[in-house]
Amino acid sequence: MAEPTQIADDVVVKIEYTLTVEGEILDSSADEGPLEYLHGHENIVAGLELALTGKKVGDKISVTVEPAAGYGEYDDESVAFVDRMEIPVGVPLEEGTEIVMEDDDGEAMSATITWVGPDEVKLDFNHPLAGETLHFEVEIVGLRAPTVEELDHGHVHDEGYHHHDEEDDDNHHH
Repeated sequence: MAEPTQIADDVVVKIEYTLTVEGEILDSSADEGPLEYLHGHENIVAGLELALTGKKVGDKISVTVEPAAGYGEYDDESVAFVDRMEIPVGVPLEEGTEIVMEDDDGEAMSATITWVGPDEVKLDFNHPLAGETLHFEVEIVGLRAPTVEELDHGHVHDEGYHHHDEEDDDNHHH
């Protein structure tokens, strides 16, 4: 496969980016180096993926992503009160602590503690950026064809790949 010249589905894209919300920098590739992702596989927020389609190396874009194309609208229903005893041992019981709990099906769910009472705590299962408008400053620094394995798995593999988890592989064998 020829090396890609512009961003399209199934192209591995390397970007430098900064994410700001309400003027505050929340995430930047300056910390960990450029991000590589496989385009067209929902590895980054939808609104950003859409804006990058068709772009070339060297392009710089500013993208504003509304909540619906980012981390979703804030859902008031996605909060729960749970008994303090249900919070895993060792988790600091204080507002703003992020924890991962299992739902009834054993699926991991992230939540943020938003209130601590004498007997129970309030958990918010919304993504911390739900309801926020995201501002991305992006520079495209590289494009390449994916490996067969990357295409098969739907994400990039490299030494710095930190979203990988071993159990995940079992779901991908066809």
